[in-house]
Amino acid sequence: MPVELMSAIDEATKVVIVGAGFGGLAAAKALRNTSASVVLIDRTNYHLFEPLLYQVATSVLTPGQIASPIRGILRRQKNATVILGEVTGVDKEKKCVFLSDADRKNVPIPYDYLVLATGVTQSYFGHNEFAQYAPGLKTLVDAVAVRSKILQAFEQAEAEEDPSRHRDLLTFILVGAGPTGVEMAAALAILVQSTLTSEFRRIDPTTARIVLIDMAPRVLPAFSEDLSTAAKERLQELGVEVRLGRSVDRIDADGIIVAGERILSKTVIWTAGVAPSPAGKWLNVDTDPAGRVRVQPDLTVAEHPEIFVVGDTASLNQNGKPLPGVAQVALQQGRYAGKLIHRRILGGPTPKPFKYFDKGSIAVVGKGFAVLQTGQIHLSGFSAWLAWAAVHLQFLATSSLRVSVFVQWVWTFVTGQRGSRLIVNDHGPDKGTRSAETPLEAAASTK
Repeated sequence: MPVELMSAIDEATKVVIVGAGFGGLAAAKALRNTSASVVLIDRTNYHLFEPLLYQVATSVLTPGQIASPIRGILRRQKNATVILGEVTGVDKEKKCVFLSDADRKNVPIPYDYLVLATGVTQSYFGHNEFAQYAPGLKTLVDAVAVRSKILQAFEQAEAEEDPSRHRDLLTFILVGAGPTGVEMAAALAILVQSTLTSEFRRIDPTTARIVLIDMAPRVLPAFSEDLSTAAKERLQELGVEVRLGRSVDRIDADGIIVAGERILSKTVIWTAGVAPSPAGKWLNVDTDPAGRVRVQPDLTVAEHPEIFVVGDTASLNQNGKPLPGVAQVALQQGRYAGKLIHRRILGGPTPKPFKYFDKGSIAVVGKGFAVLQTGQIHLSGFSAWLAWAAVHLQFLATSSLRVSVFVQWVWTFVTGQRGSRLIVNDHGPDKGTRSAETPLEAAASTK
């Protein structure tokens, strides 16, 4: 770490935040009026709005419309320093985290307070061999790769001389019927039925087969049964095959075997299951069966009041049930941790234990239809879809993104035209020009 930065950090209370997702960014913002020196560390240089990843994967939005540079978000917060790198461990006794980047390994970064907001990764439930054939949807790279995979399937079918192979090429399988799987399946059905119908000459995109599979007895199991039923009926209206109560036996290059049945497909997408970051192993503390760190009511680690764990990495029960791994939990926990640290620095009174305020759950199921559950209120249809759009626009990181996404949504709703349908592949130095993103996406990502 540069000497100048170390000197600046040494002058004030040092707060290190690992992860610039919803929880980490909320904690950093909550410390904007604090005399502490805040260091925010992340493996990427952008904050990602994960709930809209599926819209990048289905060409509704571009990557630059759901991600914003962290430095841009915190540009007016003078006490915040952003570091691009990966934390590989924590030393609780020496009060430091270990940072690695392209040039250095395991550089110690000291802290007085530590906030771990490291999120989750894709989980294949012990079948990691599925990963090479069924990509997940947890990062921006995942979304662009899935988008390319879907569009490439149509291109391959258009070029295929043998009509008997079209069915396999145009069969899309999604494993996992939670919000991501349901939203992805519905968006893919809309893409097939509207945007692509007039653009191919040798194939009919509307003949594409979309299969949603889950071993659970119903889709959106976290929602009430009536909303789950409404979502399933909507999916079926869109032409999605919903297969429930069936486990996946195998995934390979030729497709999937589910409940003993082989379904041929070249495009399988994994939308089931997540695993927490290795924060529990770094800290060597008590974790729940999923590997999330068990935290105290004030979100600190037992016997270490200077270490906070928030968001998907943390395990905390409320009213006898574990808090869900959703963005609202991470946002509220991040703000709470930041405010508690602020009070401790100022010597103020200790706040009440953290209490999550459930604002409800929403899942969109295609164009103009969503399901909403908040308390005793259950809504489905267009009104829930409007609420979904308003909530998602509100929580985008910057005003420019809100305007851009709103305009794109209106344009797509009216015309059916998508934000980006470019196949972005790495052809290698001998096969073509390598491109990490399109010019449009590069321009959007600078906002």
